[in-house]
Order: sequence, then structure tokens, then C-alpha cells
Amino acid sequence: MTATTSAAIQEMTLDPQQTEHQFATDIAVERTRLLFQGSRLPTLLMLLVGLACPLLLWHQQSVPLLALWLAWVVLLVLLRLTQVKAFDDALPSRQAEPYWRRVFLLGAGASGLSLAFAVIVLVPADVFYQQALVYGLIAAAILSASVAYAVSLPAFLTFALPCLLPSAAFLLLSDNSLQRGWGLISVILFLALLVVAWQVNRLVQRSLLQRFHNLALIAHLEHAKQRAEGLNGELASEVEQRRRAERELRDAHGELEMRVAERTLELDEATHALGKSQARLSLALEASELGLWDWDLQSDQVHHSHLRELFGLDPEQVREMLRDLRPRLHPDDLPTLRRALLEHMKGRSEDYHVEYRVRHADGHWVWVEDRGRAVERDSSGRVLRMLGTRRNISARRQQEQQQRLAAMVFEAASEGIFILDPDYRLLAVNRAFSSVTGYSRDEVLGRRVTSLLGSDEMRRQYLSIRQELDGSGNWQGELIETRKSGELYPQWLQLNMVRDAAGRPSHIVGFFADLTARREAEERLRYLSHYDELTGLANRTLFRERLHEASQRARQTGRSIALMHIDLDRFKLLNDSLGHEVADQLLRQMSRRLTQTVPEADCIARLSGDEFAIILDAYGSLSSLARVASRLLAKLRVPMTVGGHELVVSASLGISLMPDYAREVGTLISQSNMAVQHAKHLGGNTFQFFTDNLQACTLGRLQLENQLRKAIDEGQLEVFYQPKLNLADDQLNAAEALVRWRHPQQGLVPPGEFIGLAEETGLITAIGEFVLRQACRQACEWQRQGLAEIRVSVNLSVHQLRQGNLTSLVRQVLEETGLAPEYLELELTESQLLDNVESVIVTFQQLRALGVKLAIDDFGTGYSSLSYLKRFPVHYVKIDQTFIRDLSPGGEDAAITRAIIAMAHSLELKVVAEGVETQAQMDYLKSQHCDEIQGFLISRPVEASAFAELLRAQIERAPG
Repeated sequence: MTATTSAAIQEMTLDPQQTEHQFATDIAVERTRLLFQGSRLPTLLMLLVGLACPLLLWHQQSVPLLALWLAWVVLLVLLRLTQVKAFDDALPSRQAEPYWRRVFLLGAGASGLSLAFAVIVLVPADVFYQQALVYGLIAAAILSASVAYAVSLPAFLTFALPCLLPSAAFLLLSDNSLQRGWGLISVILFLALLVVAWQVNRLVQRSLLQRFHNLALIAHLEHAKQRAEGLNGELASEVEQRRRAERELRDAHGELEMRVAERTLELDEATHALGKSQARLSLALEASELGLWDWDLQSDQVHHSHLRELFGLDPEQVREMLRDLRPRLHPDDLPTLRRALLEHMKGRSEDYHVEYRVRHADGHWVWVEDRGRAVERDSSGRVLRMLGTRRNISARRQQEQQQRLAAMVFEAASEGIFILDPDYRLLAVNRAFSSVTGYSRDEVLGRRVTSLLGSDEMRRQYLSIRQELDGSGNWQGELIETRKSGELYPQWLQLNMVRDAAGRPSHIVGFFADLTARREAEERLRYLSHYDELTGLANRTLFRERLHEASQRARQTGRSIALMHIDLDRFKLLNDSLGHEVADQLLRQMSRRLTQTVPEADCIARLSGDEFAIILDAYGSLSSLARVASRLLAKLRVPMTVGGHELVVSASLGISLMPDYAREVGTLISQSNMAVQHAKHLGGNTFQFFTDNLQACTLGRLQLENQLRKAIDEGQLEVFYQPKLNLADDQLNAAEALVRWRHPQQGLVPPGEFIGLAEETGLITAIGEFVLRQACRQACEWQRQGLAEIRVSVNLSVHQLRQGNLTSLVRQVLEETGLAPEYLELELTESQLLDNVESVIVTFQQLRALGVKLAIDDFGTGYSSLSYLKRFPVHYVKIDQTFIRDLSPGGEDAAITRAIIAMAHSLELKVVAEGVETQAQMDYLKSQHCDEIQGFLISRPVEASAFAELLRAQIERAPG
């Protein structure tokens, strides 16, 4: 406690009328001290900003200007730190002078203007990262200073206004949009700091008031203690006078002895009376259960009475105090007992009084209250003999402990508890009562319960509760109560009547619980059981209920209902590429568009990740339903910005009707799912009505899938080979392996009928592995026959890349077949390359390390092929046949083809043109130095035996 504070507290205790004025003065002084103590860190942060800004802006600003500003900041920091040191060294009486507050405000204002100067003059207007670094450092200094100066609102405003207002005005009035953005952030920062400063200032004000009130109370208690010590001194003086009187009486004892003979008869009578008094004393001691003890400290001999009643011991067992009784004392109580005994023996206390525990003969602990006094001392004041009483207080201590526990339970209970008298006045409440109702303990004690009720209806309800309580003695039920703020809340109340020994009501004990959280949890659970948490749309459970209700109405009224099943296109790719957070934001925006576009819908639900459903009751006509579907698809396709990405997401929509095609709800859902799958099969971004033909088509695809699985198991697949011609020497040096399905009944099935189905069902993985093994095995066979060293090209599927074991599979196949890696070429379409760029690059690097050739198929069809081409470690680029069909001189396709060839050659890649069907196309490609071609002009895909004949014919045509 400082001298100033102690003086203030002394004045408050002496003159209460000046308390509030003194509080205000001392709080102002304490604020000044807190300001100086808290200003060190902001000042050092400002020095850090002063050192960092020239380093960051050295090449952007004038060097003299930066040096001048740095020198000013260093000087200002040194001056402010010197102020803090001077304030700390000053006497408390000098720290209370207004000079220190004015000096601090001057330093705070100068600091704010210095930071504002850096924002306005030093920071470049067009270098974002330097702006971010400098503004971030300055913001850190501002935040630190604002929190430290919030102890005093004038100090905070003296710093913040010169610092933020000029900076914000300069940035907001700038022509640069980036600087206007920083200006808006500075305004928001100032408002936020103003709110924080106000809250901190309120907390500091409240804390200081409470602190000084507490100090005043302590001073008052010390004053009372001094008065009590004075009274004790007066009491000691009176005791000393009594002792002098006793000595005078002892002096007079000699005279009394001279009169003994004369008083013998009176003495006999007195002895008889004393015997009666002793008998009465013994009876009184027996009734009070007090035990007497007499301790001779010279011999340590002690005499006890009621020893068996107190400790279960015989007097013979406790003859010496230190030897027999001390070992039975509780170890935790020994220090207390020793201290009380020494205090009395040294004359510091009038008598000896202590409570401690002694082990009973049967082993349990007994609480004992011990009182005594020294009755004999030697000439040096040493105690020779003590007398006292001892009684068992275990029952009282146990009762006190139970009372403390009851009080603790009462206060710590989570439920509100209150106690009423028979007139229903509040006698006691716990903390939970105040927490729930908003009334403090002092506000309600002594008041009737009815005075806390908010309405006449509640008072009438309490009258009926009181009548039932008087009759049965208890009542419980749910009520709607009112808090002090006027807020209504649900309450569960239990009342119990307590009666005295005569059966009359003495108290009413009430328990109540706030049911608000439980009601909110129930409402939340009810909401989650029927609505999707992410989008707020109906979930699958509520959707089925609404669909069942709609079907019941349709049967009763004879009207029709329509079910729209919506599935977002390529949502999984977006989710994998951009992350779940962006995908969730996209789903929320899509949900809002659905709600806004189809307000007449009976129910809009989210069935799963990217699947939605709409129930339309009484849709009118098919044409109106088609218009709704078209409008909905157009609305969903509108570009949107999600997580900094501009996205265009389309959807596939399937429509089923009841009762036109379905009579049951399950059938209706199944039909809408078939329709949406057909829409996705058509490429997405469209809608389809369910028809009988669609069902037949779906069944046909299902049958085709089963037949394809059987074809893979039974070896119905074959590999055909399409030759590639090297334009440099007009020789067949490569072949593309293409899968063919020879159906037992239908013959060769066109690839277009089953490749897409294999991609959808995942069967393409098994087919791709079969083609890879067969092509490698066939290339080795041609080499063994001496025909040629042919490079075989095998198309990869994106499913094979996603499995993650492509490299190990290729290594295993090459080892099994014995084919050298340079004779195997793997092709992947450009669109598949862009599906997962980083993963494809890693896989291609591993394959290239094996020695396998890599090619990009359908090149030129991807939306970013040129930007990604240099990142993929490929050897060949295959120009898509769409650019080969029209290679007329001066045409766009010819220009694109020429550009692709030149670009690939500049990257040291070879170019393969596919789909060559005319001699003119071949001549043009040769003139542009294309490396290889394939197409019907050279040969159609043929079986392995036919391809071997082509190789033999080439060998026969070779000269010599």
C-alpha cells in the first residue's frame, strides 16, 4: 500500500463525508501510475516500427526523409522511457501532481502523430506487400498502445485520435482503391479500439473502486482492532488491581488467624456449608459432563476426573501429562495446542483455551474443549501448577461440520433454492436463485413471493399452489416465470412444507430449475431431425414425410404431383480440388437458388451430398413443369463466387410423376433417380422426364453391365492394333492397342457402347490392366518373330491413376512379359490430365523413371493445355482428329495444327496426328514436319495376326 493510499484511507476513516472525493482523486493518481507502467511495451513496439519501416521502405522513399523520421522516433522513444524512469523514481506525493498526467498525454499525442505521419507520408501507395507489412507493424503498435492507454479514456483518445483519424481520412480520400480499403480497415480498427477501450476503462474503474473500498474497510478494521487492544489494556489494568486486592487480602489473613479461635463455631458451620457446596458442585459437574484436571508442571503429575467418560481410560493409565496423554493427541492439533499453552504460560493470555482431538481407547478420535489457568508461579514467573476443565465437544463439531456442508451444498447447488417463512416471505436464497432470476440476495430477502410475480395470472396461479401446499405439504410442476429483466422463461418448481414439533408450518423450502436450455436443446434436436444443418432445407426424413402427405392428398383429391430429383454435375471433382469448405459454401448458395427459383414447391430437400429433391403439388401441365425445370437449370448455371473462385456449376434433373407412372412413393423416388441418371448420361446440364422407354433403357444398361462383367471374366475381350506411320522414313514403328468386345451372340460390340459404361461402373480398371498385359505380351511376340521392334501405345483411364498403384502395375507387367520399357507408351487424354494435376505429374515422373514413353491424347481440347503442357514429363503429343479433318491451307484448323507442332517441337516433344484419312492431310502434316500419323489412310484397327501381316509386307518391300 502506497503512502498516498494509506493517507487517503486514514482520511476516509476519519471523515466519511470526503470519501467519494478522495476516491476520485486517488483513482486518478492510480490511473496515471498504471499508464506509466503500461507504456513501456507500446513504446518499445513503436521503436521496433521505427527500425522496421526504414528497412522495408529504403528503396521506396527518400533516404533523408526516412532517416529524419527514424531519428525522431528514436528520440521520442528515449524521451518517453526517460519519463517513465523519472515517474518511477519520484516520491508518491509527487506522483500525484497533475504534471505527470499532462506530460504523458503530450507523449501519447506525439506518438500517435508519428505513426500517422508514417502511414500518410512513408508508405508507398502501389506496393501491396510493403503496405501489408508496414500497416501490420503499425497496427500492432496501435493495438498495444490502445490496450495500455485504455486505463484512461483521455489518454486513449489523445493517442488514437491523432493516430487514426488523419490516417483514415488520408486513405479514404485517396484515388487508389487499395488505399481506400486500408482506410476502411483503419476506421473499423478505430471503432473496435474505441469499444474495447470503453470496456477496459469500465473494468479498471470498477476494479479501482472496489480496491479502495476494500482498503478503507481494512483500515476501519485495523482501527477497531486498536480500540479492542486498548480495551484489553484497560481490562489487564483492572485485573492487576484485583491482584493487588488479593495481595492485600492475603496481608489481612494474619489478622484473620488471630480471630480463628473466636470463630471456631462459625468455622464448623461454614465447613458444613462447604460440604454441601462441594456436593452441589459435583452434581453440577456431573450434569455438565465437565472433567477437571490438575497439572503439576514440576513433576508432570496430572489428576483427571471423568477420564473414562471422555477417553475410555482409567485414571491409572494417565498419570503424567507428557508421557501418557501427549502420544494420544492428534498430530495436526499439536502445534495449535502448544502455541496456546505457551501464550498463557508467558502471560500473553488471561487463560488457556484450545480445542483438539484425542484418540479414544477404542481407536476413534474425540474432539475436546480444554480450558485452564495457571494458579501458581515461582518468583521468576514460571508456571508451577495449572487447573482446568475438559469436555467432549465431538457432537458439536460434527453438527458444525454438517451445517457447513449444508451451507456449501445450498450455495453450490445448480438449482435455485429458496426458504420462506409461513407468511411466504423470503428468508434465504442461494447463488443459483440470483443467477436464474436476476434478483440479488439483498433485493429479495424479507419480500413476499407475490411481489416478485410479473402478472395477475401468475399471482392467481400461486394462490392455487398455496392452497394445495397447505393441504398436502408439497407441490411440483412447470410454470412460466419472469426474470428481473422482464424476460419470461420456463421453470420446474418443487415446494415442500416444513413443520415444527407441534405440527405447525415453520418454513417452506423451494427448488426450481430453468428449463430454457432444455427447451432449446429439444427444439434444436427437433430441427436437426427434420432439416439439413448445412443448407437449412428439409432432410431425407422430412422429405419422405412430406412426399407421403402429398401422395395422400393426391389420392384424395385426384390431383397429380411431380418429384424433381437434382444432382449437381462434377461436384465430386470440385470437392476434391477446392476442399470441403468451398464445397459447403457452394451447396448453401445452390440451396438458396433452389428456394428462390421454386417458391411454389411443397418441399425442397437435400437428400445427400449434392443431391436435392423438389415436391410440386398440383403442377398443372407438362409444359409448365418443363418451364420450371428449364428456369431452375438456368438459375443454377449462373456463375457464382465461392471462396475466391468463380464457379459455374450445372445440374442434371430427373422428373417423375404420380399417378401417371407411379402409384407408390418408393416407385416415384426410383423413377426420378432413373431420370436423373439418364440426364447425367446425356452429358448433364439437362432434365429428363421418366418414361417407359427410359426404364427399358435403364434395364438395358443394367443388362449390358452384367454382360460386360461376364465378358471380362470369360475372356471375351480382345485387343486390336492401329498402326502408326513414321513420316521421316515411311515405316510402321508403333501401334495403338484398342480393346474390342466379341460378344457370343452379337459379335463385335462397338467401343462407344461399353467404354462409357465401364468408366461409370469402374470396370475400366480391369479392362485397362487386361489391355496393358496383352499389348506388352504381343509386342514381345512380334520381336521374337523378328518382324519389328514395335512401340505399343496403351490408353490409361483416370480410375487407374486414382488407385495409386499404376507405377507398380506397369513395372510388374514389364517384368512378367519381358518387354523393354522404351517399347511401351502410355496415353492419357488432356482432360484427364487436368483432373488432378499434381498427382498425375508425380505418377508420370515415376513412369518416366522406368523408361516408359508418355503421351498426351486429344491434345488441344483442354481449356488450359498450353499452360500445363510444360509441367508434364511426356514424350509425345497427339493432335485430336477434330483439327485434322479440315486442313485446308489458310483454315483455322491448319493454323492450330501448325502451332501445336511448332510448340511441341520447341519443347523437344514429338507430335502424332490421329484421324488421318486423306493423302492431302498426310502431305500437309509431312510438310509441317509432323513425326507420326495414324488413321484410316494407313489402316483401321486390326487383329494381332493382321497387324503381323502388315509388318511382314513392310519387310518384303524393304530394298535389298
